[in-house]
Amino acid sequence: MLPATFKMNTQNTYTTTDKLITKITSWIAGAIALVLLAWGIISLYQFYTSEQTDDAQVEEYINPVTSRVSGYIKEIKYDENQDVKKGDTLLIIDNREYALQREEGEAGLQNARSQIQVLESNVQTATKIAQVNNAQIAAVKAKLVKQQQEYDRYQKLYDVESATKQQLENVKSALDVAQADYQTALNNYQASLSKVNDSRSQISPVLSEIKRRELMLQRNQLDVSYTVITAPYDGKMGRRTIQAGQQIQVGQTLAFIVDKETGKWVIANFKETQLKDIRIGKKVIITTDAYPNTKIAGVVVSFSPATGSRFSLLPPDNSTGNFVKIAQRIPVKIKITDNNAIVSLLSAGMNASVTVPKNSADHD
Repeated sequence: MLPATFKMNTQNTYTTTDKLITKITSWIAGAIALVLLAWGIISLYQFYTSEQTDDAQVEEYINPVTSRVSGYIKEIKYDENQDVKKGDTLLIIDNREYALQREEGEAGLQNARSQIQVLESNVQTATKIAQVNNAQIAAVKAKLVKQQQEYDRYQKLYDVESATKQQLENVKSALDVAQADYQTALNNYQASLSKVNDSRSQISPVLSEIKRRELMLQRNQLDVSYTVITAPYDGKMGRRTIQAGQQIQVGQTLAFIVDKETGKWVIANFKETQLKDIRIGKKVIITTDAYPNTKIAGVVVSFSPATGSRFSLLPPDNSTGNFVKIAQRIPVKIKITDNNAIVSLLSAGMNASVTVPKNSADHD
Protein backbone atom coordinates (compact mmCIF):
# COMPACT_ATOMS: atom_id res chain seq x y z
CA MET A 1 0.00 0.00 0.00
CA LEU A 2 1.57 3.36 -1.19
CA PRO A 3 1.55 6.41 1.00
CA ALA A 4 -1.10 9.09 0.21
CA THR A 5 1.55 11.75 -0.44
CA PHE A 6 3.23 9.65 -3.18
CA LYS A 7 -0.15 9.03 -4.88
CA MET A 8 -0.95 12.75 -4.97
CA ASN A 9 2.46 13.65 -6.57
CA THR A 10 2.04 11.00 -9.25
CA GLN A 11 -1.43 12.26 -10.17
CA ASN A 12 -0.15 15.87 -10.45
CA THR A 13 2.74 14.74 -12.76
CA TYR A 14 0.41 12.90 -15.17
CA THR A 15 -1.91 15.87 -15.31
CA THR A 16 0.83 18.30 -16.37
CA THR A 17 2.15 15.91 -19.05
CA ASP A 18 -1.29 15.30 -20.42
CA LYS A 19 -1.91 19.01 -20.70
CA LEU A 20 1.38 19.53 -22.56
CA ILE A 21 0.68 16.71 -24.99
CA THR A 22 -2.82 17.97 -25.55
CA LYS A 23 -1.54 21.49 -26.28
CA ILE A 24 1.12 20.29 -28.72
CA THR A 25 -1.33 18.03 -30.45
CA SER A 26 -3.78 20.91 -30.80
CA TRP A 27 -1.08 23.11 -32.34
CA ILE A 28 -0.08 20.43 -34.82
CA ALA A 29 -3.68 19.71 -35.73
CA GLY A 30 -4.35 23.40 -36.17
CA ALA A 31 -1.28 23.80 -38.41
CA ILE A 32 -2.32 20.81 -40.51
CA ALA A 33 -5.82 22.18 -40.77
CA LEU A 34 -4.47 25.56 -41.92
CA VAL A 35 -2.23 23.89 -44.50
CA LEU A 36 -5.09 21.77 -45.80
CA LEU A 37 -7.34 24.82 -45.91
CA ALA A 38 -4.72 26.81 -47.85
CA TRP A 39 -4.12 23.88 -50.19
CA GLY A 40 -7.85 23.52 -50.75
CA ILE A 41 -8.29 27.21 -51.45
CA ILE A 42 -5.35 27.20 -53.91
CA SER A 43 -6.64 24.06 -55.62
CA LEU A 44 -10.13 25.51 -55.95
CA TYR A 45 -8.70 28.76 -57.30
CA GLN A 46 -6.59 26.93 -59.85
CA PHE A 47 -9.52 24.71 -60.79
CA TYR A 48 -11.76 27.67 -61.58
CA THR A 49 -9.07 29.85 -63.20
CA SER A 50 -7.04 27.39 -65.28
CA GLU A 51 -6.91 23.99 -66.92
CA GLN A 52 -4.03 21.75 -65.87
CA THR A 53 -2.53 18.42 -66.83
CA ASP A 54 0.54 16.54 -65.74
CA ASP A 55 0.22 14.12 -68.66
CA ALA A 56 2.74 15.98 -70.81
CA GLN A 57 6.22 15.33 -72.16
CA VAL A 58 9.00 17.36 -73.72
CA GLU A 59 9.52 16.45 -77.37
CA GLU A 60 12.27 16.91 -79.97
CA TYR A 61 12.89 15.44 -83.40
CA ILE A 62 15.00 12.31 -82.96
CA ASN A 63 16.03 10.94 -86.34
CA PRO A 64 18.05 7.86 -87.26
CA VAL A 65 21.37 8.13 -89.08
CA THR A 66 21.38 5.44 -91.77
CA SER A 67 23.85 4.21 -94.35
CA ARG A 68 23.21 4.57 -98.08
CA VAL A 69 25.93 2.06 -99.02
CA SER A 70 27.17 -1.19 -97.56
CA GLY A 71 30.70 -1.88 -96.39
CA TYR A 72 33.00 -2.00 -93.40
CA ILE A 73 33.21 0.88 -90.95
CA LYS A 74 36.69 2.37 -91.24
CA GLU A 75 36.52 5.08 -88.61
CA ILE A 76 34.02 6.55 -86.14
CA LYS A 77 34.32 10.28 -85.50
CA TYR A 78 31.76 10.86 -82.73
CA ASP A 79 31.16 9.83 -79.12
CA GLU A 80 27.96 9.20 -77.24
CA ASN A 81 26.01 12.33 -76.24
CA GLN A 82 28.33 14.53 -78.30
CA ASP A 83 27.15 17.86 -79.73
CA VAL A 84 27.71 18.05 -83.48
CA LYS A 85 27.38 20.73 -86.13
CA LYS A 86 25.84 20.39 -89.56
CA GLY A 87 28.37 18.78 -91.91
CA ASP A 88 30.55 17.24 -89.17
CA THR A 89 31.87 13.81 -90.12
CA LEU A 90 30.24 11.07 -88.06
CA LEU A 91 31.82 7.97 -89.53
CA ILE A 92 33.78 6.78 -92.56
CA ILE A 93 33.12 3.58 -94.53
CA ASP A 94 35.88 1.78 -96.43
CA ASN A 95 35.52 3.21 -99.97
CA ARG A 96 38.16 1.26 -101.91
CA GLU A 97 35.62 -0.86 -103.76
CA TYR A 98 33.54 2.18 -104.70
CA ALA A 99 36.67 4.09 -105.74
CA LEU A 100 37.59 1.26 -108.14
CA GLN A 101 34.10 1.37 -109.64
CA ARG A 102 34.47 5.11 -110.12
CA GLU A 103 37.82 4.68 -111.88
CA GLU A 104 36.32 1.98 -114.09
CA GLY A 105 33.48 4.34 -114.97
CA GLU A 106 35.95 7.12 -115.82
CA ALA A 107 37.88 4.75 -118.12
CA GLY A 108 34.69 3.62 -119.88
CA LEU A 109 33.60 7.22 -120.37
CA GLN A 110 36.98 8.16 -121.82
CA ASN A 111 36.79 5.21 -124.21
CA ALA A 112 33.33 6.26 -125.40
CA ARG A 113 34.52 9.82 -125.97
CA SER A 114 37.47 8.48 -127.99
CA GLN A 115 35.02 6.60 -130.21
CA ILE A 116 33.27 9.88 -130.93
CA GLN A 117 36.56 11.38 -132.08
CA VAL A 118 37.17 8.39 -134.36
CA LEU A 119 33.68 8.61 -135.85
CA GLU A 120 33.98 12.34 -136.41
CA SER A 121 37.29 11.74 -138.17
CA ASN A 122 35.63 9.09 -140.34
CA VAL A 123 32.87 11.55 -141.25
CA GLN A 124 35.44 14.15 -142.30
CA THR A 125 37.36 11.60 -144.37
CA ALA A 126 34.20 10.30 -146.06
CA THR A 127 33.11 13.88 -146.76
CA LYS A 128 36.41 14.66 -148.50
CA ILE A 129 36.16 11.43 -150.53
CA ALA A 130 32.64 12.47 -151.55
CA GLN A 131 33.95 15.85 -152.64
CA VAL A 132 36.65 14.18 -154.74
CA ASN A 133 34.08 11.87 -156.32
CA ASN A 134 31.85 14.83 -157.04
CA ALA A 135 34.72 16.59 -158.80
CA GLN A 136 35.39 13.45 -160.84
CA ILE A 137 31.75 13.48 -161.97
CA ALA A 138 32.30 16.84 -163.66
CA ALA A 139 35.39 15.59 -165.50
CA VAL A 140 33.75 12.34 -166.59
CA LYS A 141 30.64 14.24 -167.67
CA ALA A 142 32.71 16.56 -169.81
CA LYS A 143 34.35 13.55 -171.43
CA LEU A 144 30.92 12.00 -172.01
CA VAL A 145 29.65 15.17 -173.68
CA LYS A 146 32.71 15.24 -175.92
CA GLN A 147 32.22 11.59 -176.91
CA GLN A 148 28.52 12.21 -177.58
CA GLN A 149 29.39 15.08 -179.90
CA GLU A 150 32.00 12.93 -181.60
CA TYR A 151 29.46 10.18 -182.11
CA ASP A 152 26.87 12.58 -183.49
CA ARG A 153 29.43 13.95 -185.97
CA TYR A 154 30.45 10.48 -187.15
CA GLN A 155 26.80 9.47 -187.42
CA LYS A 156 26.19 12.33 -189.84
CA LEU A 157 29.31 11.49 -191.80
CA TYR A 158 28.25 7.88 -191.94
CA ASP A 159 24.81 8.89 -193.18
CA VAL A 160 26.38 10.72 -196.15
CA GLU A 161 28.85 7.89 -196.65
CA SER A 162 31.80 10.06 -195.61
CA ALA A 163 32.81 7.68 -192.79
CA THR A 164 33.06 3.96 -192.56
CA LYS A 165 30.96 1.77 -190.36
CA GLN A 166 34.04 0.67 -188.45
CA GLN A 167 34.85 4.27 -187.57
CA LEU A 168 31.28 4.79 -186.35
CA GLU A 169 31.47 1.64 -184.26
CA ASN A 170 34.77 2.73 -182.70
CA VAL A 171 33.26 6.09 -181.75
CA LYS A 172 30.17 4.30 -180.41
CA SER A 173 32.37 2.10 -178.22
CA ALA A 174 34.18 5.13 -176.88
CA LEU A 175 30.81 6.76 -176.12
CA ASP A 176 29.65 3.63 -174.27
CA VAL A 177 32.84 3.66 -172.20
CA ALA A 178 32.32 7.35 -171.37
CA GLN A 179 28.71 6.68 -170.31
CA ALA A 180 29.87 3.77 -168.13
CA ASP A 181 32.56 5.96 -166.55
CA TYR A 182 29.99 8.65 -165.88
CA GLN A 183 27.60 6.18 -164.23
CA THR A 184 30.46 4.75 -162.16
CA ALA A 185 31.38 8.25 -160.98
CA LEU A 186 27.78 8.86 -159.98
CA ASN A 187 27.66 5.56 -158.10
CA ASN A 188 30.94 6.30 -156.35
CA TYR A 189 29.63 9.68 -155.25
CA GLN A 190 26.40 8.16 -153.91
CA ALA A 191 28.37 5.47 -152.11
CA SER A 192 30.63 8.08 -150.51
CA LEU A 193 27.57 10.06 -149.39
CA SER A 194 26.10 6.88 -147.88
CA LYS A 195 29.36 6.27 -146.03
CA VAL A 196 29.19 9.81 -144.63
CA ASN A 197 25.63 9.21 -143.45
CA ASP A 198 26.59 5.84 -141.97
CA SER A 199 29.43 7.41 -140.00
CA ARG A 200 27.15 10.17 -138.78
CA SER A 201 24.44 7.70 -137.76
CA GLN A 202 26.97 5.84 -135.61
CA ILE A 203 27.63 8.99 -133.60
CA SER A 204 24.15 9.11 -132.02
CA PRO A 205 24.37 5.69 -130.27
CA VAL A 206 27.84 6.54 -129.00
CA LEU A 207 26.55 9.87 -127.65
CA SER A 208 23.82 7.94 -125.84
CA GLU A 209 26.45 5.58 -124.46
CA ILE A 210 28.49 8.56 -123.29
CA LYS A 211 25.42 9.95 -121.52
CA ARG A 212 24.78 6.58 -119.88
CA ARG A 213 28.37 6.31 -118.73
CA GLU A 214 28.31 9.88 -117.41
CA LEU A 215 25.27 9.00 -115.31
CA MET A 216 26.94 5.81 -114.11
CA LEU A 217 30.02 7.81 -113.18
CA GLN A 218 27.88 10.27 -111.25
CA ARG A 219 26.31 7.31 -109.41
CA ASN A 220 29.78 5.94 -108.64
CA GLN A 221 30.84 9.35 -107.36
CA LEU A 222 27.72 9.47 -105.17
CA ASP A 223 28.55 6.04 -103.77
CA VAL A 224 32.03 7.26 -102.89
CA SER A 225 30.57 10.36 -101.22
CA TYR A 226 28.09 8.20 -99.28
CA THR A 227 31.02 6.46 -97.59
CA VAL A 228 31.51 9.62 -95.53
CA ILE A 229 28.43 10.07 -93.33
CA THR A 230 27.97 13.59 -91.96
CA ALA A 231 25.57 15.26 -89.57
CA PRO A 232 22.49 16.54 -91.47
CA TYR A 233 21.97 19.42 -89.02
CA ASP A 234 23.09 20.79 -85.66
CA GLY A 235 22.22 18.28 -83.00
CA LYS A 236 23.32 15.89 -80.30
CA MET A 237 24.24 12.26 -80.85
CA GLY A 238 22.58 9.48 -78.92
CA ARG A 239 23.92 6.14 -77.76
CA ARG A 240 26.60 4.57 -79.97
CA THR A 241 26.07 0.91 -80.87
CA ILE A 242 28.61 0.44 -83.70
CA GLN A 243 32.33 -0.27 -83.80
CA ALA A 244 35.11 0.18 -86.34
CA GLY A 245 35.44 -2.85 -88.61
CA GLN A 246 31.76 -3.70 -88.39
CA GLN A 247 29.97 -4.74 -91.59
CA ILE A 248 26.91 -2.57 -92.28
CA GLN A 249 24.16 -2.82 -94.87
CA VAL A 250 22.25 -0.30 -96.94
CA GLY A 251 19.56 1.38 -94.85
CA GLN A 252 20.94 0.12 -91.55
CA THR A 253 20.44 2.48 -88.61
CA LEU A 254 23.85 3.46 -87.27
CA ALA A 255 22.97 6.08 -84.67
CA PHE A 256 20.31 8.55 -83.56
CA ILE A 257 20.67 12.31 -83.63
CA VAL A 258 18.52 14.85 -81.80
CA ASP A 259 17.69 17.86 -83.98
CA LYS A 260 18.51 21.13 -82.24
CA GLU A 261 17.63 23.40 -85.17
CA THR A 262 13.86 22.84 -84.99
CA GLY A 263 13.69 23.55 -81.25
CA LYS A 264 11.67 21.83 -78.54
CA TRP A 265 7.98 21.56 -77.79
CA VAL A 266 5.63 19.89 -75.35
CA ILE A 267 2.86 17.43 -76.13
CA ALA A 268 0.19 17.83 -73.42
CA ASN A 269 -2.62 15.26 -73.30
CA PHE A 270 -5.70 17.17 -72.10
CA LYS A 271 -8.99 15.52 -71.32
CA GLU A 272 -11.72 16.27 -73.82
CA THR A 273 -13.62 18.06 -71.06
CA GLN A 274 -10.73 20.53 -70.66
CA LEU A 275 -10.57 21.78 -74.24
CA LYS A 276 -13.36 24.34 -73.98
CA ASP A 277 -11.03 27.20 -72.98
CA ILE A 278 -7.95 26.11 -74.93
CA ARG A 279 -7.37 27.82 -78.27
CA ILE A 280 -4.51 27.98 -80.79
CA GLY A 281 -2.25 30.90 -79.91
CA LYS A 282 -3.12 30.83 -76.21
CA LYS A 283 -0.20 31.29 -73.83
CA VAL A 284 0.51 28.57 -71.28
CA ILE A 285 2.85 27.92 -68.37
CA ILE A 286 5.04 24.82 -68.35
CA THR A 287 6.87 23.24 -65.43
CA THR A 288 8.96 20.10 -65.57
CA ASP A 289 9.62 17.44 -62.98
CA ALA A 290 13.35 17.99 -63.42
CA TYR A 291 13.11 21.75 -62.68
CA PRO A 292 9.83 22.18 -60.76
CA ASN A 293 10.65 25.69 -59.51
CA THR A 294 11.16 27.12 -63.00
CA LYS A 295 8.20 28.30 -65.05
CA ILE A 296 8.58 28.14 -68.81
CA ALA A 297 6.41 30.10 -71.21
CA GLY A 298 4.76 28.41 -74.14
CA VAL A 299 2.00 28.85 -76.67
CA VAL A 300 -0.56 26.42 -78.11
CA VAL A 301 0.19 25.77 -81.80
CA SER A 302 -2.04 22.83 -82.79
CA PHE A 303 -4.43 20.08 -81.76
CA SER A 304 -4.27 16.43 -82.72
CA PRO A 305 -6.90 15.46 -85.33
CA ALA A 306 -7.96 12.49 -83.17
CA THR A 307 -7.68 11.18 -79.65
CA GLY A 308 -4.58 9.28 -78.64
CA SER A 309 -6.48 5.99 -78.48
CA ARG A 310 -7.42 6.28 -82.18
CA PHE A 311 -3.74 6.25 -83.14
CA SER A 312 -3.03 3.13 -81.07
CA LEU A 313 -2.27 -0.23 -82.65
CA LEU A 314 -5.71 -1.59 -81.68
CA PRO A 315 -8.21 1.31 -81.57
CA PRO A 316 -11.16 0.68 -79.23
CA ASP A 317 -14.47 -0.35 -80.74
CA ASN A 318 -17.31 0.37 -78.33
CA SER A 319 -19.78 -1.61 -80.40
CA THR A 320 -18.07 -4.94 -79.70
CA GLY A 321 -18.99 -5.28 -76.01
CA ASN A 322 -20.03 -3.56 -72.84
CA PHE A 323 -19.53 0.19 -73.03
CA VAL A 324 -17.76 2.08 -70.25
CA LYS A 325 -17.51 5.79 -70.81
CA ILE A 326 -13.96 7.07 -70.26
CA ALA A 327 -12.83 10.63 -70.78
CA GLN A 328 -10.56 10.64 -73.81
CA ARG A 329 -7.39 12.70 -74.11
CA ILE A 330 -6.43 14.95 -77.02
CA PRO A 331 -2.71 15.61 -77.65
CA VAL A 332 -2.04 19.36 -77.81
CA LYS A 333 1.23 20.66 -79.24
CA ILE A 334 2.74 23.54 -77.28
CA LYS A 335 5.71 25.49 -78.57
CA ILE A 336 8.26 26.59 -75.98
CA THR A 337 8.83 30.33 -76.41
CA ASP A 338 11.31 30.88 -73.56
CA ASN A 339 15.03 31.11 -74.32
CA ASN A 340 16.37 30.76 -70.80
CA ALA A 341 19.15 28.36 -69.81
CA ILE A 342 16.72 25.79 -68.40
CA VAL A 343 15.17 25.18 -71.81
CA SER A 344 18.54 24.11 -73.20
CA LEU A 345 18.78 21.52 -70.41
CA LEU A 346 15.48 19.86 -71.23
CA SER A 347 15.62 16.50 -72.96
CA ALA A 348 13.06 14.68 -75.04
CA GLY A 349 10.80 12.48 -72.95
CA MET A 350 10.97 14.53 -69.75
CA ASN A 351 7.70 14.78 -67.85
CA ALA A 352 6.05 18.18 -67.66
CA SER A 353 2.95 19.88 -66.29
CA VAL A 354 0.99 22.42 -68.32
CA THR A 355 -1.30 25.15 -67.00
CA VAL A 356 -3.62 27.03 -69.35
CA PRO A 357 -5.34 30.13 -67.82
CA LYS A 358 -9.07 30.11 -68.55
CA ASN A 359 -9.48 33.87 -68.61
CA SER A 360 -6.49 34.54 -70.80
CA ALA A 361 -7.16 35.64 -74.33
CA ASP A 362 -3.56 36.20 -75.35
CA HIS A 363 -2.74 35.23 -78.88
CA ASP A 364 0.41 35.55 -80.88
